[in-house]
Amino acid sequence: MAKELPRGDVATLILAVLANGPAHGYAIARSIEEKSAQALQLREGTLYPALRVLEQQACIESAWDVQERGPARKVYTLTEAGRSELTQRVAAWDVYANAIAAVLGKGRLSYG
Repeated sequence: MAKELPRGDVATLILAVLANGPAHGYAIARSIEEKSAQALQLREGTLYPALRVLEQQACIESAWDVQERGPARKVYTLTEAGRSELTQRVAAWDVYANAIAAVLGKGRLSYG
């Protein structure tokens, strides 16, 4: 069952995809779907506003890629600030997921 992502998680997943290299919006969405075995879906109405915010925060940069065939595509690249933000978000996610797992009896807390 595919699920729409909560807004707070969208930016983190976008940054994670772009850590692997530049990509256009459609490729970012498909990567998230593929890596989640189709469990997560990123709709345009969620993706592009998140990309705009990340660009305003200087976490990503964009440039137009002109194609020989077809329309130009906007390609997004992770910046150093974005790499740092991703590191912080992953650390926070690890703490959160560990805490939830501990409450569910699926793991235990160990912070360092």
